[in-house]
Amino acid sequence: MLIEIFKANFGELLKAGFMYTVPLAIIAFTISLLLAVTSAFIGMSESKNFFIHWILQPLNKFYVWLFRSTPLLLQLFIIFYGIPKAFPGFSLSTWAAAIIGFSLNTGAYSSEIIRGAILGVPQGQFESARSLGLSPLKTFRYVVLPQAFRIAIPPLSNSFIALVKDTSLASAITMVEIMQTAQQIAAANFQPLDTYLIAAFIYAIFSTVLSQLQKVLEKHFKKFDS
Repeated sequence: MLIEIFKANFGELLKAGFMYTVPLAIIAFTISLLLAVTSAFIGMSESKNFFIHWILQPLNKFYVWLFRSTPLLLQLFIIFYGIPKAFPGFSLSTWAAAIIGFSLNTGAYSSEIIRGAILGVPQGQFESARSLGLSPLKTFRYVVLPQAFRIAIPPLSNSFIALVKDTSLASAITMVEIMQTAQQIAAANFQPLDTYLIAAFIYAIFSTVLSQLQKVLEKHFKKFDS
């Protein structure tokens, strides 16, 4: 029975993965990286500027705390169901809600990864940049950030792999992806166990491939360290 269901539905589930799950993860992760870098830069800024010190930094701390302290599923529900209720006439598509939710959540976690990676850059690099007359922003952009990303590759890769699996939560806001497709198939064939096992197999394939790509990236960047 499992083999028959596999033959009948594997292609459809795999298609859902490539058409919805993977693009969702890539878009959300790209946005989350921009958020993470911005958040890390604001959080580590030593500027005494009133706007940065008293407004941006407290807001940044609140953002990171909020999205690291609450469940991702609840965040998706609030964004998709709650915000339109609070603001009548305003609506979000499932795609938009999922991208916003995953981006904000992953960005909050990744900001701590980026911050840790920046702290891992030798202090001498900062001093050399200052001696060359580079501004703090240029030092961060051209000297610190490239080195920090090399340090951050392993944990960021793990975050992306986790995000690919977490996209299954988008089914809770009715977005079509692997999990939602599996639910529709299971409702039609009355074989939920077999159908969900196939979906799990596809997630495992994606995770394994991404893990291998992570190893390739790590080996590539180790060449620059040697």
